[in-house]
Amino acid sequence: MMKALFAAIAGLQNHITYMDVVGNNIANVNTQGYKASRVTFQDMLTQTISGASAPTENRGGTNPQQVGLGMKIGGVDVLHTQGSLQATGRATDFAIQGSGFFIVRDGARTFYTRDGAFDVAVNGGELVNPTNGFKVQGWRADTNGVTDIDSPIGSIVIPLGQSIAAQESTRVTLQGNLNADVPQGDSFSTTIDVYDSLGAPHPVTVTYTKTATPNQWTVEASGADLTASVAGNPATVVFDASGRMTTPAAGTPLSFPLVLDPAAANGATAAITVAMDVAAITQFSGPGVIAPTFNNGFSAGALESFSVGPGGDITGIFSNGTTRPLGQIAMAHFTNAAGLQKAGSNLFESTSNSGVPGIGTPGTGGRGSVGAGVLEGSNTDLAREFTNVVIAQRGFQASSRIISTADQMLEGLVNLIR
Repeated sequence: MMKALFAAIAGLQNHITYMDVVGNNIANVNTQGYKASRVTFQDMLTQTISGASAPTENRGGTNPQQVGLGMKIGGVDVLHTQGSLQATGRATDFAIQGSGFFIVRDGARTFYTRDGAFDVAVNGGELVNPTNGFKVQGWRADTNGVTDIDSPIGSIVIPLGQSIAAQESTRVTLQGNLNADVPQGDSFSTTIDVYDSLGAPHPVTVTYTKTATPNQWTVEASGADLTASVAGNPATVVFDASGRMTTPAAGTPLSFPLVLDPAAANGATAAITVAMDVAAITQFSGPGVIAPTFNNGFSAGALESFSVGPGGDITGIFSNGTTRPLGQIAMAHFTNAAGLQKAGSNLFESTSNSGVPGIGTPGTGGRGSVGAGVLEGSNTDLAREFTNVVIAQRGFQASSRIISTADQMLEGLVNLIR
């Protein structure tokens, strides 16, 4: 009789815990990046009245006789399933599609989160969580726009408003087709802007003229801002019978030593050597069109906005129309994400059972991709949770009924002596 009472008490206590977990899941139905928890039950140690016996020649075996002593909480697991994505339109809102966690730090400790509601701090332009000030971790690009993902992670900086110095044009890439059917002397041309050391653009016309030699063209650079001596030394390109360029060889650009007129230079360095990569140009029968696809020169500008790709790469967009890599968001992946410990504020901490975080770029090593302008919602399933409310309530009622019934039986036993 007393066993039934203690078993019922365990049922009451553990179903209260069950309801606590379910209530917390429902309360966080609109919490960004929240991961719901699940309760599992186990039976407690059972009392053995008689053990099992093996069968003999004349008698069969007997099963053990055991009386259970109640139930206990087997575990409260976190379900790391994907939450729904909600569009926000804010450039600093990020969501993870797939596995992985953003990495944030408060200076001394490292946390992991699926909540990507970030913002740019006013002091230094660091990417932070505005609710607690924790800094988002990743890799910064150097002054040349190169990001070293093999280096230790650190705070990501998006210096909105920061100016960028002008850069002189030293390399240009051209792409297109030269019409193989045109007669000798016909030409095609395209105009590109060549930037001087002060960032001023100077239009330069690149002209392709077909020669008397089959599959051969001359390439000449000219412009109103250039001295007359520049136009007198055209280069030569040669194609094979399949329309592919053979001279210059792939990877060898044409070198044009341009000289600006002193009046046009306006104090900038007059001599500009531009390497023109023409390997992508073909010679087929068809319209002749040549266009620039890359120019490493630009005028001075300021960082106006940025974009984030699915791989977590952050690209700055400047007022002069140029773009430059600013950094790379880091992401952590755990062998056992259920082993993480909740730290509040949508944060997780690693434990000895979560495994060592595998830090890398989004989209690699089992890590999900990053979406910009969206947030991940809670993965709480309301239909399931309200069903669990009923289950917890009925379990609690059944345990309480055991107590009242056992009490009546004990009362009847006590009344036997009257």
